[in-house]
Amino acid sequence: MFNKALVKLIYRVKLRLMASQNLSKSFLLAGVLFSASVSSVAAYASESDTENETEQMFIQRMVDTHGMDKATLEKWFSKATKQQRIIDSMNKPAESLPWHKYRKIFVRDSRIKAGVEFWNKYHVELKRAEATFNVPASMIVGIIGVETFYGRIQGNLKVWDALYTLGFHYPKRGRFFRGELEQYLLLVKEQNWDFLEPQGSYAGAMGMGQFIPTSYREYAVDFDGDGKIDLFNNPIDAIGSVANYFRRHKWRWGEPVAYPVVKEGEYQDAFEPKRMKPRSNAGAIKSAGYQWKVDTLDEQSAAIYHFEQPDHKQAWIIFDNFYVITRYNRSPLYALAVVQFSQEVVASRAQAYWNN
Repeated sequence: MFNKALVKLIYRVKLRLMASQNLSKSFLLAGVLFSASVSSVAAYASESDTENETEQMFIQRMVDTHGMDKATLEKWFSKATKQQRIIDSMNKPAESLPWHKYRKIFVRDSRIKAGVEFWNKYHVELKRAEATFNVPASMIVGIIGVETFYGRIQGNLKVWDALYTLGFHYPKRGRFFRGELEQYLLLVKEQNWDFLEPQGSYAGAMGMGQFIPTSYREYAVDFDGDGKIDLFNNPIDAIGSVANYFRRHKWRWGEPVAYPVVKEGEYQDAFEPKRMKPRSNAGAIKSAGYQWKVDTLDEQSAAIYHFEQPDHKQAWIIFDNFYVITRYNRSPLYALAVVQFSQEVVASRAQAYWNN
């Protein structure tokens, strides 16, 4: 492993020397200080030495690490616009609402109807996604419905502006979003996009499944086999990509997700999850007096989470699959919205079938 302090020192010295147009000496010094390749140092720095990175430092890192053209990047950055509304949205996301208000945004008749129509239209592709990725169609339909209303609401902000604003004008998460800006530039190159054209959310998420650039590069797939990946306009690619995301995050086919529970007496904080990851098991929770209506295995990892209703907090038992949903969006409100919305679509679709 690299000595972190030494690698950081090498990178800082390298940047200073390059700024004085003494590139050859910087390579020599790096070789003397540490017997690692320049590419290895740059790669490590891209992850670990970006805490106080300026625009110019970022541009230089993209040149050094990825061989991008400096003049082009400087031109692109000159077109970037800081947008205060993006920062305001980051500071007050929908996930800050209580559950009973958050739920109403997504679990509503118009969206459920659209979910049934989407499922009926793409039932062949959804069935193929189930067979390929071992992820239920209901979950795929639920995610795309909650995220973008099946492509109707993909966001109207330039991804370039969103990532620029958050990367350089939102200090508490700037490092993360500079990483996403780096991935976006690579994505633009790979997909041959106009860097200003893609539009998405205030957080730089794109397409029908709202993938941030890292996820787009890592999990998006060409599910219709046309030779390109398009999550903006191609529902089939979106279906396959969402399913692939869940498979890669270890969705467990046929295992439980979440159920409401009841308990006599006081609820116990001991079963609250840490960072949404279950840390107990269903048997221990059952032994503590919690009850739910679905049979589950005692050894299955589980936790208890409380969701705010108008006059009380409702307790739910959550399992590993619920945690997988929070890997898509790190909010228990989001995960439960996907669960309940997908259940409503399933029920509505079944009702329509029996009515016909």
